[in-house]
Amino acid sequence: MEITAQTIKDLRERTGAGVMDCKRALAETGGDFEKAIEWLRQKGMATAVRKAGRVASEGIVEAYIHHGGRIGVLVEVNCETDFVARTEEFRTFAREIAMQVAAARPLYLRREDVPGEVLEGEKEIYRAQARNEGKPEPVLERIVQGRLEKFYKEVCLLEQPYIRDPEKSIKDILAELIAKVGENIEIRRFARFEVGEEVGKGSGCST
Repeated sequence: MEITAQTIKDLRERTGAGVMDCKRALAETGGDFEKAIEWLRQKGMATAVRKAGRVASEGIVEAYIHHGGRIGVLVEVNCETDFVARTEEFRTFAREIAMQVAAARPLYLRREDVPGEVLEGEKEIYRAQARNEGKPEPVLERIVQGRLEKFYKEVCLLEQPYIRDPEKSIKDILAELIAKVGENIEIRRFARFEVGEEVGKGSGCST
């Protein structure tokens, strides 16, 4: 089975392991994603996935005000212990997420939060665009899925490129922090407000 750069990236996001460790895990397991996760866990490298099942009931709500008070963001970030919640590193992370929300305007936390009717509407638009571009019917769904991935990166916070390092997604920096502090950390929900904006527009949450 071919091991692609995207598969390595997905495994890294899922486990918090290094790029070379992920590449080796996939090679050792014949490209099987789930077996690669188990291989990394057995080697003690899958820090993020190992901690993901723990309850994160502590944390903070971070507020960020931008642009002379015209944009405001509230973000809830959870962790396992009050000790981690009080660290400068954790609080800095929460503030960075609030700044990301202010700048990048996500509508949802994760791709699973996007309503089905919204997805179907986007797919119809992408199919129509592809047909108008003269693309043959057999490849339409592949084109739609590719454009849907771009859609997720635009509207889902965890999928978005990090504003300070676009080579990484928010999922990437979250996994890195989990690996570093040794606790499960979750971005629970967020809300973005902008003066003059329609009620409900430009805000998102996950409970």
